[in-house]
Amino acid sequence: MGRYTGPSCRQCRRAGTKLFLKGARCYMSKCPVDQGHPAPGMHGMRRSRKISEYGRQLREKQKLRQQFGMQEGQFRRFYERALRARGVTGENLLQMLELRLDNVVYRMGFAVSRRAARQFVLHKHVTLNGRTANVPSIVLKPGDVVVVRERPRSRDQATHAFEAATGRQMPAWLSVDPKTFRGEVLAVPTREEIAPVVEEQAIVELYSR
Repeated sequence: MGRYTGPSCRQCRRAGTKLFLKGARCYMSKCPVDQGHPAPGMHGMRRSRKISEYGRQLREKQKLRQQFGMQEGQFRRFYERALRARGVTGENLLQMLELRLDNVVYRMGFAVSRRAARQFVLHKHVTLNGRTANVPSIVLKPGDVVVVRERPRSRDQATHAFEAATGRQMPAWLSVDPKTFRGEVLAVPTREEIAPVVEEQAIVELYSR
């Protein structure tokens, strides 16, 4: 199954909450979720039906997977890594996803959305610790430094994205210098700093079946 290429707002409407897939547009008043639009499809208005426990767990997993733009196989591999790591599995999963290179580029403001950040990384617009990086799924660690390459196209795209993200709050676990296009991971984010849109324990329960 290929990557979803349809309307991003349709995924948010299906989830019933904002997944922040379109950058600054998600903070505008025209957001379909804020306007109370129903779920897509002819039965979108009929959402009062009671959902099963499995259905609830599946919905939570789909929300998180769609938020980070990942396919099922890749998402499950991240879960298995989180399961092997020390600590709480659900929190480990959230931290690993949040520390992905494409997500860090988005959080730093060098891309307007996670999808745009993925393309930004794939097209070799950034370096990681002084070396060109083009793998969006690399999991960063404290002390890692991300820099937008000194190319006019790279810097122009990053400048445009940074200006569009002026209303977005910079996470405390990141440090960014917009003048030098340099960002650094200061610490592993806590669950409170991540503020997920999902119940991660439901995802753990789903994969534990």
